[in-house]
Parts: sequence; C-alpha cells; structure tokens
Amino acid sequence: MAAASVSTVSTGPTLGFDDYSLYSGLTESELIELAIERSLAESNAQGSDAQAGASKHPAAQMRQNRAIRRAPPPQQQHVPPPANPPREDTPVKIENIEAHFVTGSGKRMVRYRRYDGSLQVAPEPIEEADPLLRAIWDGDVGTVRVLAKHNSKSLTASYRDGWIALHEAAYYGQLDCLKVLLRAQPGMLNKRSQKDQTPLFLAVSKNHVACVEHMLELGAEPDIASRDRETPLFKACERENAANVALLLNGGAHVNKTCTQGWTPLHEAVCRNNVEICEMLLKAGAKIGIANIYGITPLFVAAQSGRVDALRFLIKNGADVNSQANDGATALYEASKNGHEEIVELLLSQNADANKATKSGLLPLHIAAQRGNEGIVSMLIPKTSRARIRRSGISPLHLAAERNKDEVLELLIEAGFDVNAMLSYDHSKMYEDRRSTALYFAVINNNIDAATMLLEAGANPNLDTFSPLLVAVRQGCIRTVTLLVEHGANINAYIPTHPTSFPATVMFCMKYLPLLKYLMDNGCDALSCFQCVYGSNPHPPIKTTRNRDERFESDRPPSTPVQFCEMISTEHISRWAGPIIDVLLDYVGNVQLCARLIEHLDSYKDWAVIKEKAEPPRPLMQLCRMKICSIIGAGRPRRLERLPLPERLIKYLKHEERCRDNDF
Repeated sequence: MAAASVSTVSTGPTLGFDDYSLYSGLTESELIELAIERSLAESNAQGSDAQAGASKHPAAQMRQNRAIRRAPPPQQQHVPPPANPPREDTPVKIENIEAHFVTGSGKRMVRYRRYDGSLQVAPEPIEEADPLLRAIWDGDVGTVRVLAKHNSKSLTASYRDGWIALHEAAYYGQLDCLKVLLRAQPGMLNKRSQKDQTPLFLAVSKNHVACVEHMLELGAEPDIASRDRETPLFKACERENAANVALLLNGGAHVNKTCTQGWTPLHEAVCRNNVEICEMLLKAGAKIGIANIYGITPLFVAAQSGRVDALRFLIKNGADVNSQANDGATALYEASKNGHEEIVELLLSQNADANKATKSGLLPLHIAAQRGNEGIVSMLIPKTSRARIRRSGISPLHLAAERNKDEVLELLIEAGFDVNAMLSYDHSKMYEDRRSTALYFAVINNNIDAATMLLEAGANPNLDTFSPLLVAVRQGCIRTVTLLVEHGANINAYIPTHPTSFPATVMFCMKYLPLLKYLMDNGCDALSCFQCVYGSNPHPPIKTTRNRDERFESDRPPSTPVQFCEMISTEHISRWAGPIIDVLLDYVGNVQLCARLIEHLDSYKDWAVIKEKAEPPRPLMQLCRMKICSIIGAGRPRRLERLPLPERLIKYLKHEERCRDNDF
C-alpha cells in the first residue's frame, strides 16, 4: 500500500519491480518523505537537469534531496508592509466595566461583562485625552500640581462611573496627589460617583490608611453609604482593617448604621471572626443583639459560620444564646445544621435550649440527624425532650432513615427512640404515598442495613397505608422482601385506594416468578386469583393507557375490584400469563379458569399443558399438600422444617418436588 501511494504522487516514469524491491526496506514515514521529495524535485526540474534527476536511482535521489534541504535557503525577497499597519497600542473600547483593580505587580486591570453575560478581565484602557489621570496613576505630584493650577476644570471632570480625579487618587492610594487635589478643590471631599462612592469609601475599600486619615482630618463625612448601602465603616470591617475602623470610629462614624438587609458592621466583623474589631465596635456603642431584616443577630452569624472566638466574645458580653430568627431557628439549630461541633458544645455549656423549635416544628436534634452528624446528635440526645419530639410530629429516626444516615440511625435506636413512631398527618401528606414510619423510608431507599436495624429493634412492618412489603416487591429486591416476611409483614397486603380481588403483592411481582413463588411458599393467597366474578361469561373489554406506570380502564362497575384476569391482560404482562398461571396452580386445589384466562392459555400452543393442569380433578397428593399447608398457616417454610417428617415429604410440601430424588 505504501509503494502504491508513492507511485500516485510521483509524476516520473513508472516504477518497475526492482524499484519496489528497493523500497521494501524503508519505513512508512520514509516512503512518504521520498514521495514528497520526488514530487517537489520533478516539478521544479527543467531541461537536462530534469532528465538527469529522472534517470537517477530513487535512493540516490532521496539522499540528494536531503542534502538540498540541509543547504541554507536562498534569501527571500523583501515584501513591504501595508501602507497603514494597525497600531498595537490602539486603545480598545471596553464597555460595562464593573470593577477596577491593581495586580500584585502594579498593573491596572478592569473586570467587565460581555454582551453574553460572561465576566472578563483586561488591562485598563488608556485615557489618552487626559494626562491628569496618567499623572495620578504614576504618582507624578509635580504634574498634578501644574495641571491643578493651570486647568482647574480637569479636577472636576467626570471619568469612568462618574469618578473625578480625587476618586482616582483615593482609590490608588496616591496621598501626595490627594493632598494637592484637595487643596485645589476642597469642596470635592465628599463627591459621590455614579455608584454613590465617596473618595473616603474608595480609600477604605483599598486599605489606604494614610488617605483615610487625611480625609477624615479634613472633615470627610464617614457615614455616606454607597448605592449598595455599604458605609466606609462596614467596608473597613469587611477588609478587616482595624486601623481604618479606629480612624472611622474616632471620626464620628455611626457604629449601628445598617446596610443591605439590615447587616451592621458588627455582623460583618463577627462573620470574619475578628475579635479585635468586634471589641472596638462594642466600645463604640455597637448593639450586641441587633438583628437584620431576617431576625439574625451577630451571635446567630457566629454560630452559623462556625466562628468560635467571636461567639465566645459575644457570649462573654451578654449575647442571648436562645435568640430566634424570624423562622424560629436558634443559634444552636444553625450550628447543628452546619455541623459545627465545637459551637454546639459551647452553646450547650452556656445553657442553650435544645427544645426551641423552628416554625416548621423541627428541633436541633432533627436537623442534626438529617445531616448525619453523629457527634452533634450524641450531644443533643440527652438535652432533648422526648415529649417535645412527639409534639413535633416527626421523629429524628424518620430524617435519618430518609437520608440514609445509618450511623445516626443506629445511635438513635440505641438511645431508645421509638422505631414505630408515626409521622403526623401534616408531615405524612407531604408524600404522595402517605408514608408514616422510618421503616418505610429505609425500604423505599432500598437500604437493607437500615431496614434490618429497625426490624430487629421491633419495627412493625404493617403500619403504613402502603405496605413496605409492596414497595420491596415492586423493586424486586428479594433480600428486603425476605427480611420483611421473616419479621411478620402481611404477605397478603392490599392497597386501600386501589382495591383488587387478589393480594397486591401478586400484582407487583408478576414479572419476577422466583419472587412470586417465594410469596406463595409463605402463604400468599393464590386461590383469590382464580375467583373471577365473571367466570366463564364474557368479560368487559379493557382499554389500556400508557404513562409512568401501566394502568388500565375497564367497563366493569366502579364497585367491582380489579380482577386478576384483568391485571394479567395488560400489554406488558400478558406475555407472561402462562408461566404465572402455572406457578399459581401449584398452590391451589380444584379451580375453574375464567374465560379470559383460558383465552390467554389458548393463545400459545406450548401453554396447552398448563390448561390441562388446571382441569379437575387435581391429584390427591396436591390436595393433601394444600390441606397440610393451610393447617400450618403463616410462616410455612420455617414450621415445615420443624415437623418430624421425611426430608422428601418436606420438599414436596415446600413445592420442591422437581428437585427430589428419582426414587420418590
């Protein structure tokens, strides 16, 4: 294939057998290289040079071309540049600028938003028309002094976001330039930008202490808030600059002035866990219990964000550990919610009430169990009233089981919480299936470990409206089904809201024949599947409708429950009708198949033997087996094993005769 590719590229004479034999020792990359070289050489050769090149041996030609490549290339002809080349320093217009900042290397950058909403960062555009800004950025005090003296209008000219030269000097911390500008225009000291930012606010936001001090000495107003309702004092707390905080407080800043959503400087200092600033604010008159619009106090902020040092400081200075937010949550609740064990321990040591509920009725123990924090749960258990939990209408067991927090579930069970606690009506109606028990949550999550713990602790599997056994059967989980049956689950469970003439357990396991057989072995009512109200008479037609679960509609009277023959006639189950009927016939005596079941068995010739199996009379051994099993009752397999009967007879009673010895 490689040789063929060479011949197609080359325009020289056709290669003979000898030429191909020479190429046999070359790699594929060398063949491709040779083809390219020959093509280039032959296209550029002229006259006798071309003939000489064509007569050369291919391998020699290849070596010659390599030598040509190693030779220095001829000097290329100079191409003149375009008449008007674009300048690299041409300023690019950037719109929608949101912020200006300086990198660690001193480079000025801007953050802006593109038309598609994405944020971008780029060097700050050069203001070519105004040398004053360039002088301020460079700290060129002499130039600023000259421009301020001879062009006073430039001092009040508005630039980006409504900034004037004084804003620029304050933002970049150019103290000497700032002094020159204020001497020239002292009335601009409290000038606001388009975002209501004063020079003082900008200097505080960039931690320029000297600029802040100078402007305050000149009488700068310390309480002018930006458009976001942030004061310079709030910004200083956010930046954790204690020096600026002290300057602003000494300059008369209002310590309790609120910003967006009622947040105060103390809230911000506590959020930053800065005890030094918190102490300065309190000495200046900050209210320790002031709340924002959501009822959140500084102590609540400390507990919510895990700020231990700030929390100790607030408690030491008289903060109420049991204050509640607008939704009823306490600091203890928030600490439990966010997993701050040290905070929970501190609050409990200061007599925080573990029985204060939110407006939704949840206690700190509830939220700790839901989040799965064992340490916090173990601390809250002895502090929480069981009566208060019962009044809440939901147990921590429910929340732990719902979120698969097995370690917490085990801890609560060992602490003696009621494994059969039921959800209140208000909580239960939040679920479409009206679940009530912690066991139901474990089963629907297919959490076998949690279900085992609850059942071994005494959980009743028959308390929910929709039986957990039906959930397990529907999921096809034989381990969960076995677990529930062994602990007394009703094998003949029905659905109250969807009445059927046969157990709903049969309805959910028609596609799982081993599971169906297991249910029948343990006493499921197979006889009801053959007690059709229509018998050998014509059945009403069935109209199937598809959605998430297959349902059907029939012309039968509304009071008549769904019949087994109707359920087995649905589109996705009818193909299994024969095997299903075959399994059920092993657990009944003499029965009469209704017209629809016969119709199903007649639809497939291999099912004729099943139809014959149902014809009376049934074998005596089958009738005896059914009689013995009916006497034994529930728990049939375990009871059969305790009977003093031969092993082969036990196998027959357990419907394992197909596995018995041949001499039976």
